[in-house]
Amino acid sequence: MLIRPLITLFTLITTATAVHAQVKSPLTVIADEGGQPAQPYYVAIGAAQVDEEDGFVAATPDTVLDRAATEADMLPVVSERLSVGPVTPRTLSLPPGTTPFFLIGTDPDSVRWLTQRRERLVELRAVGMVVNVATAEDLAALREQAPDLELRPIPGDDLAERFGLDHYPVLITPTRLEQ
Repeated sequence: MLIRPLITLFTLITTATAVHAQVKSPLTVIADEGGQPAQPYYVAIGAAQVDEEDGFVAATPDTVLDRAATEADMLPVVSERLSVGPVTPRTLSLPPGTTPFFLIGTDPDSVRWLTQRRERLVELRAVGMVVNVATAEDLAALREQAPDLELRPIPGDDLAERFGLDHYPVLITPTRLEQ
């Protein structure tokens, strides 16, 4: 009768000792793929005995630039997956209420497309994403062509991948993709 509780006690002591040894022993690195060490991030969770001054400090535009970031700081915008060219129209099934948007560049074909469709784009309240623009002057010149439309410099590679696009200009509505 006494043997069963002794075995249980022995098992608990052995397990506790093994767990204690694992907690006290340093971690063993089994792979190092490079990159940034994670240790500075541990300050926030109070782990790894990292001093506060060794913790991660996020850079903000104000600390990097000594001023507020402007739209010109985003330029040039180059979308490597997109170029000017024909787009085959197709139906889409985006969530209802998705704001229509269009992708353009500052090239002559995009300017011509924007001029020809400006009234419809205004009617749809479409937002323009300028996916290829070199300078603030180029962006300003494009905005002069359609002062009643919102035009923002935004890289288009992610959208190109998501929508299976190779070319622009293109209009994307909740139900249709068309040039």
